[in-house]
Amino acid sequence: MKQYLDFEKPIAELQRKLDELREHPESASLGLDLEAEIKLMEDKLAETRRAVYSNLTAWQRVQLARHPKRPYTMDYLRTVFADFEELHGDRLFADDRAMVCGLARLEGENVVVLGTQKGREVKENILRNFGSAHPEGYRKALRLMRLAAKFGLPIIALIDTAGAYPGVGAEERHIAEAIAVNLREMTLMSVPIIAVVIGEGGSGGALGIGVADRVLILENAYYSVISPEGCAAILWKDRTAAAKAAEALKITARDLLELQLVDEIVPEPLGGAHNDLAGTASTLKATLARHLLELKSCPVKERLRLRYEKYRAFGHFLEELPPVATAEPKPPAATPPPAQAPAPQS
Repeated sequence: MKQYLDFEKPIAELQRKLDELREHPESASLGLDLEAEIKLMEDKLAETRRAVYSNLTAWQRVQLARHPKRPYTMDYLRTVFADFEELHGDRLFADDRAMVCGLARLEGENVVVLGTQKGREVKENILRNFGSAHPEGYRKALRLMRLAAKFGLPIIALIDTAGAYPGVGAEERHIAEAIAVNLREMTLMSVPIIAVVIGEGGSGGALGIGVADRVLILENAYYSVISPEGCAAILWKDRTAAAKAAEALKITARDLLELQLVDEIVPEPLGGAHNDLAGTASTLKATLARHLLELKSCPVKERLRLRYEKYRAFGHFLEELPPVATAEPKPPAATPPPAQAPAPQS
């Protein structure tokens, strides 16, 4: 059964009426022709869908990014990539199932893929820790990235996490250090790196696998230093102000592209990626292949230079100040004629 969000209620109501018309019990027995009415209802439903999804607020896009039916990393590994072979463990502590890493092929090209994975039901969410990786998850990702650099394989990272796990165990095993090392090492990797925000891109948990030559984002995903609820709790002491915080944070794909924090928006089907996984996967696959081809044609030194400059440019902006009103200059005062010396007396 399809799940609708609060702002999708007009669509849900029209869909319910359309389903009732199509299944009307009297249409066959009485010979009623409901085709015209069904056609009108279908047109109205299509128009309503366009109106709703073309004017989404930042908070509504956050809700779409968190939709329980939205495709996760494993869904794209099955549809975008071929021959995925998962590799486990960080060789230091444990295997973090919130971070999925392995070898795969993209359009015949051997690549290393890593990404955060959420669960769809309680048991899987516990296994995946709700998509929030521990330190060993980031160390496993780093192990695979070093393997990619050793064998000259491009790296593709799929980001979908509310943030790294903030528990006591993660702090004891140095979550901040694990993320910081990944940031440093990804900056220096000689192979092409592409990161894609496919859902939630939360805080350092996302950035820990997000330093890349190209950062892409799906149309209804978001990328932020903090969740809207967390921002609202800090600034307004009220988590219900999340919608206001989402607007202020500029976390939508369009805002991020305008701020030059991402390189391209990957379009989604009308209503979100969960409405058409095959279509979304096909678009994402073509986009990844195009960027990978461009990056491979760039010399290593030039690619590293561009990657460095890309991140050095973050945070710089120009702000236009309103013109300052100045008083009109006063005309210069008239200078008195020079005094004449008295004539000499005879």
